[in-house]
Amino acid sequence: MEDLRIIKTEYSEEMQKSFIDYAMSVIIARALPDVRDGLKPVQRRILYDMHELGINHDKPYRKCARIVGDTMGKYHPHGDSSIYDALVVMSQKFKKGLPLVDGHGNFGNIDGDGAAAMRYTEARLQKVTQETFLSDLDKDVVNFVPNFDANEKEPEVLPVRIPNFLINGSEGIAVGMTTSTPPHNLSEVIDAFKAYMNDPEISTRELMKFIKGPDFPTGGVVTNKDELLEIYETGVGKVKIRGKVEYEKVKGGKTNVVITEIPYPMIGMNISKFLQDIATLVETKKTQDVVDISNQSSKEGIRIVIELRKDADAENFVNLLYKKTRLEDTFGVNMLAIKDGKPETMGLRQILQANMDFQFDIATRKYTNLLAKELTKKEVQEGLIKACNIIDLIIEILRGSKDKTMAKNCLMEGKVDGIKFKSKESKVMAAGLNFTERQANAILDMKLYKLIGLEINALINEHEETLANIFRYEDILDRRDSMAQVIINELEQYRKEYGTPRKTLIENAEEATYKEKEIEEMDVVFLMDRFGYARCVDIPTYERNKDAADAENKYVFVCKNTGKVCLFTSSGQLHTIKVIDLPFGKFRDKGKPIDNISNFNSANEEIVYITSQTQLNLRQVIFVTKQGMTKIVDGGEFDVSKRTVAATKLNDADTVVSVMSLLEQRNIILQTKDGFFLRFSIEEIPEKKKAAVGVRAIKLNPKDEVEKVYYTRNLIESIIQYKDKPVVLNNIKPGKRDTKGTKIRV
Repeated sequence: MEDLRIIKTEYSEEMQKSFIDYAMSVIIARALPDVRDGLKPVQRRILYDMHELGINHDKPYRKCARIVGDTMGKYHPHGDSSIYDALVVMSQKFKKGLPLVDGHGNFGNIDGDGAAAMRYTEARLQKVTQETFLSDLDKDVVNFVPNFDANEKEPEVLPVRIPNFLINGSEGIAVGMTTSTPPHNLSEVIDAFKAYMNDPEISTRELMKFIKGPDFPTGGVVTNKDELLEIYETGVGKVKIRGKVEYEKVKGGKTNVVITEIPYPMIGMNISKFLQDIATLVETKKTQDVVDISNQSSKEGIRIVIELRKDADAENFVNLLYKKTRLEDTFGVNMLAIKDGKPETMGLRQILQANMDFQFDIATRKYTNLLAKELTKKEVQEGLIKACNIIDLIIEILRGSKDKTMAKNCLMEGKVDGIKFKSKESKVMAAGLNFTERQANAILDMKLYKLIGLEINALINEHEETLANIFRYEDILDRRDSMAQVIINELEQYRKEYGTPRKTLIENAEEATYKEKEIEEMDVVFLMDRFGYARCVDIPTYERNKDAADAENKYVFVCKNTGKVCLFTSSGQLHTIKVIDLPFGKFRDKGKPIDNISNFNSANEEIVYITSQTQLNLRQVIFVTKQGMTKIVDGGEFDVSKRTVAATKLNDADTVVSVMSLLEQRNIILQTKDGFFLRFSIEEIPEKKKAAVGVRAIKLNPKDEVEKVYYTRNLIESIIQYKDKPVVLNNIKPGKRDTKGTKIRV
């Protein structure tokens, strides 16, 4: 057993080193694509494994479970779900501009429904993947590295012949960094790549004559064309994108808003969220133009139909959707990828430069390999042609040799010892032979039918073709222009076969502006019952049902339909509600819980007082707390834009007992839990700011607290019931603020 060594090190240093190692592992080996092939490791390994399994585009589909299992066992030692998810995404046309996998079965949809389990689905490579991603792996064009357990070899990068990093884009989250590259049109990218190869000094602005901007599989409209130049120069920015909207006239003079293309970020469950957002706009009365919403999307494409009222302004409504929903969204661009083994954010020129260097590297290795093979063929062919010219001598050597080694030595070095010849001339000729080892082996392996005249002619023609190939390959390797032209010719072929028209429109659009319809101002009556259900009715409706309304509701007051309702709570908060957000209708219509239309939380606080903002602005407000603190605040201080603000400052463990608008009240009576009543003039209460605690209204015994607050007016008798005994408030002995008051015994 080896001796164990304990290494002492600084904890922070070890943590820092370990975290950096972990972060780099995630960055390099999982989350970020390589700028050369535009693939993350899991994607690269899936495609290579399918290539190794022979699951080509012209072969039958194979179960995804087989592909995932083989990839995981050989190359990618991570969870099967992550491998399958990557496989699914590479097959989804609505996520990838150029799908790399041909999926068969349920591979999910644009609405966000997931793919079926891998045991049900099947897949194979797309033709474009075979031709542009995997075709030259047998020509030593990329390096192969050991897999995780060193039992297999895998390509360090795939020999992708097109700038896939731009074409398919990429999204990933690493440790401390993210990549987010939008997809682009294959034809445009190839055109820009060709232009860059012809002129590496070309500017980003000139390149954008070819690449107009992102081309999302879902279409849509990019609305910030003028900002794209900076994005492509820096590799960072935000692309604003809208869905495509059409207007359809229907019977009755109505207009339907039809969404036929969605913003790329809306893919998935965000379509459902979009429909919910429209419903919320209707429920909150942000718009009253919507009659019906239906999602009629199918395999043929997106079709979301919003039916509007006859008099609705359709364009204004669409602007509302742009402002309040994800029909207008942003795609955050951060073109980050692995370059030379390190993560780097690149602009368009840097990406094309990296791809050009990669293409030249691939072509150099490919044609070096092909040249070596052609030179070998040339050597063999020259030997066979020479042998055919002296075939009688060759046959004589073979018949006169004792074994293959003797014959081979004669062919290569002219050794004739031990070989029986028919004549001295033959022996002299044999002594002058100097075939190479490769030529000698080819001669010894040559079959007799090769001596037929037509076969000899075919050999000569093949030799001429080999010489032409050698000349061509040497020209490609010696002259950069020749190699560049070969690469450009291949790109043009791919463009012709796999190019598609642009789907996303690029333009400069004005910012969406929505004009809210002006509401005709009118008086309405606010009603809230003891269960907290609130609503509004018009004045005539209230007057017809006045007795029932007053009896059934805890709060009843008149307010403006354009105004606000103010809720003061025991926790010292003020919650405001727009009257327009309250249900408005018939008297017997059910209201909405006040919790649902405000920030008020009935679990943590109680409503102490409710009034309208209009009334509050014209009056002063009296506060009384459980610990006996009081103050008067000008109602105008509560005219705020926020939905919730602090209405008063409270001491620890204190709560608000009473809030009341001051109108004709003259005296205030405080009732404590222990039965003390203190009556004093309201004039003794000072006016304070809402942020103040106030002054002491009553001296309380230990553990006593203010329980109720009453107000009286001059010449108007007020009677309450206290422990089943009537108490005339006007008869309570007047006192002074900050005294104990009178104890009433029953």
